[in-house]
Amino acid sequence: MFTLSKHWVDQARHIPSPNAGERPDPADISLIVVHNISLPPGEFGGPHIDALFSNDLSPDAHPYFAEIAHLKVSAHFLIRRDGQLNQYVACDRRAWHAGESAWRGRKNCNDFAIGIELEGADTVPFTAAQYDVLVPLVQLLRRAYPGIAADAIVGHEHIAPGRKTDPGPAFDWDGLWQRLAASPGENRTS
Repeated sequence: MFTLSKHWVDQARHIPSPNAGERPDPADISLIVVHNISLPPGEFGGPHIDALFSNDLSPDAHPYFAEIAHLKVSAHFLIRRDGQLNQYVACDRRAWHAGESAWRGRKNCNDFAIGIELEGADTVPFTAAQYDVLVPLVQLLRRAYPGIAADAIVGHEHIAPGRKTDPGPAFDWDGLWQRLAASPGENRTS
């Protein structure tokens, strides 16, 4: 379904973010981190996520934005509620999505992770369209970056416990594992 050219998904809407940098080791891409985001919190649609990742969010557009407009953050991908896929950072570069984080004893997950944001909230079920895009995106990323083991797909909550809660209890991890396991060549324990 998806193809990759020069670390950009061809079928995604490309919105390059300045909030990215070189990876310490560009060949070390070994983790996928699933997040959720909604701006304002709990509201879906609109240009605000793109604006945040582009350093273009107006602090006057909503009271909450005054608290976050100064942040320099991004993710590699955003999957909207309708399944639209946006890409902000090339996969061989470091997106600033995880903050203080650790996974399997390694700190600074941004250095070796690809971040996927789902438009949503911790307690709001994600849409079928989002899972329909997430599954082939994960499959593409695992093929393109073989350092990502089948069990190296985690939530922000797993790499920053106590600090982050996303993607939250509404995210269907079991459904994701089942769909990935049903795909040819996939094995969660590899």
